[in-house]
Amino acid sequence: MNDSSVGQAGKAATVSARISPAGGLDILSRNEVARLRDVSGSGLHGLLRRCALAVLTSGNISDDPGSMFELFPDFDIQVLQQDRGIKIELTHAPAQAFVDGQIIRGINELLMAVMRDIVYVSTQLEQGGFDLDDSVGITHAVFEILRNARTLRPHVDPNLVVCWGGHSISREEYDYTKAVGYQLGLRGMDICTGCGPGAMKGPMKGATIAHAKQRRRNNRYIGITEPGIIAAESPNPIVNQLVIMPDIEKRLEAFVRMGHGIIVFPGGVGTAEEILYLLGILLHPDNAGIPFPLIFTGPKQSAAYFEQIDRFLRLTLGDEVAQHYQIVVDDPAMVARAMVRGIDKVRNHRLDNKDAFFFNWALNIPLAFQQPFRPTHSAMRELSIRHGRPRHELAADLRRAFSGIVAGNVKDEGVRAIREGGPFDIDGDKDIMQALDALLQAFVVQHRMKLPGGTAYEPCYRVRAG
Repeated sequence: MNDSSVGQAGKAATVSARISPAGGLDILSRNEVARLRDVSGSGLHGLLRRCALAVLTSGNISDDPGSMFELFPDFDIQVLQQDRGIKIELTHAPAQAFVDGQIIRGINELLMAVMRDIVYVSTQLEQGGFDLDDSVGITHAVFEILRNARTLRPHVDPNLVVCWGGHSISREEYDYTKAVGYQLGLRGMDICTGCGPGAMKGPMKGATIAHAKQRRRNNRYIGITEPGIIAAESPNPIVNQLVIMPDIEKRLEAFVRMGHGIIVFPGGVGTAEEILYLLGILLHPDNAGIPFPLIFTGPKQSAAYFEQIDRFLRLTLGDEVAQHYQIVVDDPAMVARAMVRGIDKVRNHRLDNKDAFFFNWALNIPLAFQQPFRPTHSAMRELSIRHGRPRHELAADLRRAFSGIVAGNVKDEGVRAIREGGPFDIDGDKDIMQALDALLQAFVVQHRMKLPGGTAYEPCYRVRAG
């Protein structure tokens, strides 16, 4: 039950309420509660408040990480320790998260998931439970976070399809993602996305209808995010399992370790970052022969988008890179059938090699893809985007370049760096820089990089050839 009152904070309707946890997290230690209430720099309250507000505004579409706090400047969340468990006190919370004064159950569950992951990661880091100095230790950290979140299911045949794509896409593209999700759902596939709107919501929405038609229960709609992006991409309402990874690199590794295949819809720089991350891993010699279905797809209006992506990948990483992906335009059923065939190969390969279905241990993810990239001006200038390097190493630096642009567009630390020091400089071989600039300019023209309120996009980067 909630004890609630309704009021106004700024211009948005709010509710103040004391709620009981839903979704499994009902006890915390006194030390954990103290850390969640600690507003100092070493405390967790600021992180909890930011992620909690993102969950409570589920369904909002905004590219601006600060806009939520402008709408709800007085919002606060406090964890109260009680003899029989915990209570959550919400002050000036978004009214959209409540119905007749009662918090929506799904939002309550996502709120508890946020708290669970923040507490768990913080505790493990404090106690030295995660060894983040080498590749094996980082992979084990990703596994432990996912296991603690209970997203790893044993004794289930491979059926988890990861869907990547932009949160700011056209109506035609959004409807297409729903059609693909529907076809996947009819074939018994579960869906995992970055949890936000657009191409992250559409496949889940389509799959829910198909799952209902097939009378399929215990469906998984997994959303994986991280603190730096959740404010710009609030979880969509369909997500029923939310995981907060510590940073973008561990988020990407979680997708690749959990997923049995990946579908990429049209998107912007974040989607390009994801593509380069996965292709860089698949291009590593140690991963030759490991099946991993990867499909690029969109409606016929998006054909030119994927043609440009394909040209850029072939120019930078060689024509052989195209062996690792398939492009399907305007055919949701073909996409689903191709993904099912690809996942059958994954299943057989893992049976032959006695690998787990629920976590891809065999895939070698080099440390360069795992270490957090801090988007500073010096770090962006030092990227080596030049021919002649091993392809997986070049892919790693290209991924970092796109990651820095994502940060400069929507992440607090990146936005602040651009405001204080001007655009990031990206340097490399002339032909790569020309192709990169053309790709980024196309994203701008296609409104795949834009600012809230219709503000004209001001690039946070400068491309140089030297």
